[in-house]
Amino acid sequence: MSFFGLDCTRKKEREVERKIRANDREYNSSFKYATNSIKTSKYNPFTFLPLNLFEQFQRIANAYFLFLLILQVIPAISSLSWFTTVVPLVLVLTVTAAKDAIDDIVREVCCEPPNNRLDRFTGTLTFGTQKYSLDNERVLLRGCTLRNTDWCFGLVLFAGPETKLMQNCGKSTFKRTSIDRLMNILVLFIFGLLALMCIILAVGNGIWENHAGSKFNAFLPREENTAFSAFLTFWSYIIILNTVVPISLYVSMEVIRLGNSYYINWDRNMYHARTDTPAEARTTTLNEELGQIKYIFSDKTGTLTQNIMTFNKCSINGKSYGQDQSHMHQLFIIFIVDFSFNRLADPKFFFYDHTLVEAIKLELPDAHAFFRLLALCHTVMAEEKKEGDLVYQAQSPDEGALVTAARNFGFVFRSRSPETVTIEEMGIQRSYELLAILDFNNVRKRMSVIVRNPEGKLSLYCKGADTIIYERLHPSCSELMKFAGEGLRTLVLAYKDLDEEYFSEWKQRHHESSVALEDREEKLEKLYEEIEKDMMLIGATAIEDKLQDGVAQTIEQLTKAEIKIWVLTGDKQETAENIGYSCNLLREEMNEVFFVAFALESNMELEFLRTACMCRTVICCRVTPLQKAQVVELVKKYKKAVTLAIGDGANDVSMIKAAHIGVGISGQEGMQAVLSSDFSFAQFRFLQRLLLVHGRWSYLRMCKFLRYFFYKNFTFTFVHFWYAFFCGFSAQTVYDEGFITLYNLVYTALPVLGMSLFDQDVNAGWSLEYPQLYVPGQLSQYFSKRAFVMCALHSWYSSLVLFFVPYAATYDTARDDGKDGADYQSFALITQTCLTVTVCVQLGLDLSYWTVVNHLFVWGSLGMFFILTFTMYTDGLFQLRPSSFAFIGKQGLHVAFHCICNVYDISHTVFHTNFQEKSHCHSRNGLMFLFLTLQSHFFLQMKNTELHSEFRILHLKRM
Repeated sequence: MSFFGLDCTRKKEREVERKIRANDREYNSSFKYATNSIKTSKYNPFTFLPLNLFEQFQRIANAYFLFLLILQVIPAISSLSWFTTVVPLVLVLTVTAAKDAIDDIVREVCCEPPNNRLDRFTGTLTFGTQKYSLDNERVLLRGCTLRNTDWCFGLVLFAGPETKLMQNCGKSTFKRTSIDRLMNILVLFIFGLLALMCIILAVGNGIWENHAGSKFNAFLPREENTAFSAFLTFWSYIIILNTVVPISLYVSMEVIRLGNSYYINWDRNMYHARTDTPAEARTTTLNEELGQIKYIFSDKTGTLTQNIMTFNKCSINGKSYGQDQSHMHQLFIIFIVDFSFNRLADPKFFFYDHTLVEAIKLELPDAHAFFRLLALCHTVMAEEKKEGDLVYQAQSPDEGALVTAARNFGFVFRSRSPETVTIEEMGIQRSYELLAILDFNNVRKRMSVIVRNPEGKLSLYCKGADTIIYERLHPSCSELMKFAGEGLRTLVLAYKDLDEEYFSEWKQRHHESSVALEDREEKLEKLYEEIEKDMMLIGATAIEDKLQDGVAQTIEQLTKAEIKIWVLTGDKQETAENIGYSCNLLREEMNEVFFVAFALESNMELEFLRTACMCRTVICCRVTPLQKAQVVELVKKYKKAVTLAIGDGANDVSMIKAAHIGVGISGQEGMQAVLSSDFSFAQFRFLQRLLLVHGRWSYLRMCKFLRYFFYKNFTFTFVHFWYAFFCGFSAQTVYDEGFITLYNLVYTALPVLGMSLFDQDVNAGWSLEYPQLYVPGQLSQYFSKRAFVMCALHSWYSSLVLFFVPYAATYDTARDDGKDGADYQSFALITQTCLTVTVCVQLGLDLSYWTVVNHLFVWGSLGMFFILTFTMYTDGLFQLRPSSFAFIGKQGLHVAFHCICNVYDISHTVFHTNFQEKSHCHSRNGLMFLFLTLQSHFFLQMKNTELHSEFRILHLKRM
């Protein structure tokens, strides 16, 4: 059974093997195999509420505010109504729950990428007395397509959660930003600060009760036990000062990240028109991390290059054919080979050496054997919708390029069946019996087929990586093992004639091994090694994979931004080195180029890392997918830097998941990398805009948001702290409850969101023109522990001015009628008005880029404060609900109007004092807004320092 999404049934015993009978439902159901129902979502309608609340309250801040809510319903402790906490808490939980629900619904229509185990299957089909091997070629996984057949027999092997895809769609690693990790530390520090303030005030309460408490028994009944009174006061101030840990902080951060994610999705400059592919932020929680990248790990094929292969050169029996067309682009038309003699030639294929065509026309045996092998040794499927219109479906671009080359030179692959391969050799159709396929994998790095030609001759054809094939050649071929691929992707071709009697015996052993349920792969590998030896060399191919547009310029810009780029590729050293020079990673002036072997062994990894970090360029070649992830983990572990991995294929998934940020390129190798990534787009060149523009803006906005958010909440809270020394430590609030409830939700919420979504210190053009502006993000200069402490000190200073200036201005004053001019209500209203105006003005000074939305949010929030103040401070509301509006009283509207008029008069005075150099004040009440002048000077000095620091970095870099 399932309870709240958790499997409460006893764990199922591990299967050793699975037995299934075709068309026998009763027999199959006796094993209680899984049905075809699967669940990829986290929730269902019944478990959503409890599970989501359980996840949300794992955040320390949310659990803390739930604890406060419990305290607030205890009358002996709380001086605030419960709604001051429950309203913002419910809002935060509701918004987050809605976002989680939307994410969960979206999760049901997408799937995790397959892992490395999906290319394996072991089974045996028993039909009558015969046994047949079942391997991965005879299993249909999700996304597979059957071709060249109208029907087939099928048997369901796995269903629902037991399918290979569902067995391999494990949870991705939860990624958190550097700011998130810092925030956890800062929240703990804030809790400590809160506890310290409450202890100070509780001790103050105990002292006050001993010395002065007896004088106020008529107004406030005294607690005889002073220690218990101090204990209650501690918890009362925990409630009052709870705003030092802002409840809306996390939900505001999520909204900001969501908005900045949409900017990436909407960026037309990152849209690839040819493939109709926009950029996509696949996660909404890592935006600011894009502004702190220090290391980029990039795949080569399909990431830096186009992954569109062209057959450029080849070597046949020691003779090289083909020329580098880049050296003769001015004579392009003259040197293109004419394939008009071949009616089935692909018009999009080009070659530049006429001598190879002449060798084919002269029927040179080696040339024919070369292209015959390319036409037979592959797994390509051919579709011919009309006569002569061939379309090849290949597992890789390399294989498609080689089969297309053979097609143009007269050896046309036409069709295949499980038993035959049909090709057309120089206009003559021939059918070869397909006896065995020794398939390619990442360990073998080669592929072979065994065929019988129409004349009955048995042959093994093999193609693979040069080092692998050279080890398996006959000793007589040693003189031919030289081919200059000029850094291109090379494959070596070889063949072997087989004896009929030996092959018959080998075939029997192959069949026995192929139906074995234990150690099948090891047994087959031994048989492959046995037959793939003493082969004769035919030649080698060289395939070019051109760079994508803008790769060299992008790498140059990212390098100027102090980002280190490492290329991790499975290609050989010469190919990787050639691409390195093409994309400006390697330069001619780099004289000290050296290579390290076996670098990821445990006893060498630290030495490898130290050596690599001293180099200007690092290119790792011949690396496996697992080794790519190991390199990323090595840098993450020891360098403590933010990393980004970018790739386009399934072999890049491991490093994409290992890095702090994973970027997938939607290219020729499917969607595996994209489905595993955090961000995706179509071309490598878009990476510079993602980092230097969106990443930098997101980081800057988030840092400004945090600094301002802490400032406004610390200032709000510290005023309470100072007030405690003047109210006998009685846990009375300095503001009214309505203002406390609306301060973060209405009065200050929209201005800070506007700044966090629209602010720009420089535009996109400048961000790209001066990539050195990216450096402060790498150094965490805009928000750090030091910046947090400075923000707290700024708040401490502001709170002092906000409390003591109004206090001094209203102290011992009298009205026109001779009554006291100052009372608790007037002082509270003046203080909260000054606070609201101050934080809005502070935000206005912090804004670098004003938009219509910013004007609307800033001035609209101020206007909303005055409107609600006039509305709430009316006698009508007091008469309607005295218990809810007890703070107001009959003179509330008069007090509000009087205070706001004072604020206007004093702000006018300060304006003249600041900008027209008038030093006199019109009234004693001018003290109340003198802090605006001090605040503006203090902030402008900080801002000038910040800008000076940023552009000083730019200046130094340019020098």
